[in-house]
Amino acid sequence: MDKKDDVSWTTLISGYSQYGSVDEALSVFESMPVKNSAAWNAVIAAHVQNNRFHEAFNLFNRMRNENVAMDNFVAASMLAACTRLGALDQGEWIHNYIKTRSIEVDPKLATTIIDMYCKCGRVDKAYEVFDSLSSKKVSSWNCMIGGLSMHGKGKDAIALLKKMEAENTVTPDYVTFVNVLSACAHSGLVKEGRYYFSYMTEVYSIAPRMEHYGCLVDLLGRAGLLDEAKKVINEMPMRADVGVLGALLGACRIHGNIDIAEEIGKQVIELEPENSGRYVLLANLYAKAGRYDEVASIRKLMNDRGVKKVAGFSMIEFEGTVSEFIAGGRNHLHAKEIYEKVEEMMARIREEGYVADNDGVVFEEDLENSLNYHSEKLAIAFGLLKTKARETIRVTKNLRVCRDCHVASKLISMVYDREIVVRDRNRFHHFRGGLCSCNDYW
Repeated sequence: MDKKDDVSWTTLISGYSQYGSVDEALSVFESMPVKNSAAWNAVIAAHVQNNRFHEAFNLFNRMRNENVAMDNFVAASMLAACTRLGALDQGEWIHNYIKTRSIEVDPKLATTIIDMYCKCGRVDKAYEVFDSLSSKKVSSWNCMIGGLSMHGKGKDAIALLKKMEAENTVTPDYVTFVNVLSACAHSGLVKEGRYYFSYMTEVYSIAPRMEHYGCLVDLLGRAGLLDEAKKVINEMPMRADVGVLGALLGACRIHGNIDIAEEIGKQVIELEPENSGRYVLLANLYAKAGRYDEVASIRKLMNDRGVKKVAGFSMIEFEGTVSEFIAGGRNHLHAKEIYEKVEEMMARIREEGYVADNDGVVFEEDLENSLNYHSEKLAIAFGLLKTKARETIRVTKNLRVCRDCHVASKLISMVYDREIVVRDRNRFHHFRGGLCSCNDYW
């Protein structure tokens, strides 16, 4: 192609992106003599779709500095990046830009805005956007119900389903009921979960899919009904996948049932041999039961297969910049002050009765020291240093919050009189006054 037009350039960028060749996509973009809004959207979308969010933000800031107008496509891509990083301030700025520049909010963009607010910890703002929509597509209803679910607002999620049915403008689909069942699981609504599992088939002829069974197993397992959860798996019309079995394994961790965990855990490891979390969970359960030979066997199996434990990291946004922390990491510009703040935090909560909870933790060597410097504790310390008194601290974590950090966060919220909002892999935790919105049900 000797002479490229705008469409050719953009097609090249998008093509490279689809194959994960982001650097090549960027190289094509940089070689363009004139960069139009379509090209900016393509290169930003390339980075977002390939999980290179920080670079997407750099490109976005560069686009703004070059006075290129943002359209609804760039807005959707950047809101997706904000969602993944928990960058609420940036997300709010983009939302305000959309409103002030009268950018058309189509159903896809509306859902993206709602999703951003839900996953950045502002479910109230998400509902404002949802409620203001003149026409609500099923994707908007599903996104809002899902947002309420991840914040542990099960009864509100059910109420929204009932409102959806009352308005009768769209019909609930299978995703609607995945989100409703998930909401029941996160809130311990066993009776309601059983009801809606049957209801979706009886009223809407929606046959349960794998995701619905996964939610039901999760619901029953979290409530301690492990035998019933196992019975559901055994009677499924299809073979349970790793997600369904993993839900039961997670429930075994919560309730310390080593017998079922051992049976299910070995199946899960063979179905997903590259997922370190499966090995770690089973090893921790063995450790809790004092079965250290099996712990050693799990470690050896991981080593033989070259499986590395996924490092936990936490992110926090301050003045439009997202800082990322790993456990024990000291690369941050303010590392010295952050570690001093952690020491102060831990000393203050010990005065309130905190004792390190290392029950079942076998993949960390110097346990108490390691627990003190978990990534979310570093992020919270940074938040306390940088934000104003009584300002909410928002943290995003890639893994499930451990028991020790959960206990510590409750106490930190009390002694510093702060609301601390933590989004982990599964849900949100709103810590306030020594309590958590999950009611220790996670």
